[in-house]
Formats: sequence, C-alpha cells, structure tokens
Amino acid sequence: MKQVIVVRRELKMSKGKTAAQCCHACLGAYEKTNPEKIKEWKNGGQAKVITRVDTLEELLKVQEQAKINKLPNYLVVDQGKTELPPSTVTCLGIGPDKDEKIDKLTKSLKLLS
Repeated sequence: MKQVIVVRRELKMSKGKTAAQCCHACLGAYEKTNPEKIKEWKNGGQAKVITRVDTLEELLKVQEQAKINKLPNYLVVDQGKTELPPSTVTCLGIGPDKDEKIDKLTKSLKLLS
C-alpha cells in the first residue's frame, strides 16, 4: 500500500510551498479513501512517494487515469495567497491503495528532486 503525490515541477514553487501543497494532496486523497484501505496503509508504514510532471496537461492525464482505475485522488488548486496566482493547479494525490494499482499510473514518473 502506498500513496503517490504528483507535483507540477514547472511552477518552480519554493520548497516550503511544495511541501504545503503535497500535504494538501496527501490529506485530500486520504479523505476519499476507503477506511479498510486506510487501516492497511497505516499498518504498513504509510508509504508515500513524491513524483513530478512538467505540465498541467500531464498532471490531468494522470488524474484521468486515476479516475478510470477507481483510485482515490485529489487535485490541489491553490488559493493564490502566497506564491501563485489564484486557481493554480499544483499537484495531485493518489491513494493510498495497492502498489500494483498505483504503479500502473505512476511507475514512469520521475521522483521529485
């Protein structure tokens, strides 16, 4: 079991902003997850992987695949109070769910560095 967060790298958010947006994605997807899967994920160490894409279009394609595959997901839209204009889509949280299901969508994505 794991959760994957997909971040839009081209926004060039500060490290703090990126961390905050990843937290929004984590909690948003978590809240949409079946309680049994949450329990299994918690018991397994709550694995999280942070990946990146280069465009909004790439991020939305991953989200569409998450929906098609019935994976819990949450798209983060920033309020624009600090670094970004209002309504900027920053990242996507997927899961927690089975590794195999999430890997189908995210295994080709590079880790955020």
